[in-house]
Amino acid sequence: MSVSDMVQGMIDELTAALTDAGKHDGGNSAAGTRVRKAMQEMKAHAQAVRLAVQNDKNTR
Repeated sequence: MSVSDMVQGMIDELTAALTDAGKHDGGNSAAGTRVRKAMQEMKAHAQAVRLAVQNDKNTR
């Protein structure tokens, strides 16, 4: 998977999390849990992107 595809996937997932973020702002605590879960997944995806870019840098 290309780095561009990885970043686009992250953008898509964050866009989907916007709905829950709005619900959380409105006082829905369950939506806050879903937002925290999405952010934890983004952290893992971001690390994967960092590793892919670092690997590309080291092999070129």
